[in-house]
Amino acid sequence: MLASMTHPLDFDSTRLPCPHMGESHDAWRRTVRSFVEREIAPHVNEWDEAGAFPRKLHQKAAAVGLIGLGFPERYGGVSEGIDIFHSIISVEELARAGSGGLIAGLMTHGIGLPPIMAMGAEELKARIAPPVLAGEKLIALCVTEPSGGSDVANLRTRAERRGDHYIVNGEKTFITTGMRADYLTVAVRTGGDGAGGLSFLLIEADRKGITRTPLEKMGWWMSDTASIHFDDVKVPAENLIGREDAGFAGIVANFNSERISMAAQAIAFARVCIEDAAAWARERRTFGKPLAKHQVVRHKFSEMVRRVNASTAYLDHCAWRVLQGDAPVAELSLLKVQASRTMEFCAREAVQILGGAGFMRGCRVERIYREVRVMAIGGGSEEIMNDLAARQMGL
Repeated sequence: MLASMTHPLDFDSTRLPCPHMGESHDAWRRTVRSFVEREIAPHVNEWDEAGAFPRKLHQKAAAVGLIGLGFPERYGGVSEGIDIFHSIISVEELARAGSGGLIAGLMTHGIGLPPIMAMGAEELKARIAPPVLAGEKLIALCVTEPSGGSDVANLRTRAERRGDHYIVNGEKTFITTGMRADYLTVAVRTGGDGAGGLSFLLIEADRKGITRTPLEKMGWWMSDTASIHFDDVKVPAENLIGREDAGFAGIVANFNSERISMAAQAIAFARVCIEDAAAWARERRTFGKPLAKHQVVRHKFSEMVRRVNASTAYLDHCAWRVLQGDAPVAELSLLKVQASRTMEFCAREAVQILGGAGFMRGCRVERIYREVRVMAIGGGSEEIMNDLAARQMGL
């Protein structure tokens, strides 16, 4: 992969070489890129305007290994020789299509399934994981509530044990794939107040008492988002994920992986913005010369690349620490802030360089610009991330 800045600014040249990636990573990048160019890129604008992408895409992604990547082989996953950098490559290549909604909707199992794999009973894993990893069933994570987002320790949706069932009442909101999901991984309160009273339940989405309402958004149009109401929903006790009142650790672990994935997405989107803005700047002529020959424009590119380089180095370092078995909560929190602010800066500058063309629907930069805020809020807002990092540092 080329990284020298003597080459034209494009998606590949703005990715710093990673010392932790080898031939298997390069081969995986080629596989995902081919899939994206064949199955996704030609349709992104159409799907975004339609507000949905074909459900069949999940099965196509599963066929090339995207859905099962990193999950155990015995459930239909692909885990032999796979590490966190393969997952980062998946995110980066999917981001080349220029749609966060596509990634959020297609890869929603990446946050919905891990609590089951980490804490669930073998029977539950064997029942749920294979159809999800085959792209036949969809699963959504349900944590956020109308009363709070990142303040998960104080969530209110309650599950009361009655014999061999739980009765669930409450509401979740801003749930990605909430309308289409077959399974819901739901954070519920089974005990007293605070983090110690939380559990996870697997709830089949067609159970009586569940009502789903679609939500319309600023961006991520092709990814459905829902509010989900639970009204005396009866759930078998065997659907408990892990031990009762021990779900908080699973929520926190899920957040750590979600944040590194979102950081990788944000940085990749910034690189897409640089690529499209650079292509425009070379062709667009103003005052008798290409836009790229104006010093003020060239400086914009220098600043964008500087921020992308710093963010990429930070991403690779954090990923390496995770690969060593570390859980650097403060670093992952700060990484997400660094990445989302890099994306915001590059999206802003790219739209400015494209001018009126960047304001028109149907181009990658315009779509990415609309998705800046969800990247800065989802998975933990910048404010929450900065405060969490400070507390982790003993302040």
